[in-house]
Amino acid sequence: MSDMVNVGIGEVAVLTNPGRIAAIGLGSCVAVAVFDPVAKVGGMVHVLLPDSRGQKTDLPGKFADTGVPYLFKLLEEKGVRKERVIVKIAGGASLMNVNVGGFGDIGKRNIEAVKSQLERLGVRIQGEDVGGNEGRTLILDLAQGTFNVKTSRGAFRQF
Repeated sequence: MSDMVNVGIGEVAVLTNPGRIAAIGLGSCVAVAVFDPVAKVGGMVHVLLPDSRGQKTDLPGKFADTGVPYLFKLLEEKGVRKERVIVKIAGGASLMNVNVGGFGDIGKRNIEAVKSQLERLGVRIQGEDVGGNEGRTLILDLAQGTFNVKTSRGAFRQF
């Protein structure tokens, strides 16, 4: 899979040529995948937490409130237009029944934060595979224009 770019936690990637972008092992993290079928440009952000709360980081993709706008900034620099994009999200699972650091259900909060940022940008989500209690990998294939999810239990589906 040499044509696949892995987007790690807090990272953002944009591809302008056929290839694949993946966020592997999403638990409570949420990945946002964006594809412009006209420009043939795609991108992805792998969000760890919902809100930066003013925290500084070298990884703008770490937080929904910084990562989602940053992804769209990079995409627009490559000719992507918001009115043409296909946007799909995956992740946000509750893998452990714990309230981590008083944050509540971090997966659910990540989903809500990502959706809020996309709405603020005026972008509609066309598909989602979120919540539940299993991990996922999200793969965007630019050559095919497809979004696929592989679950930790081995299920593979296009959505």
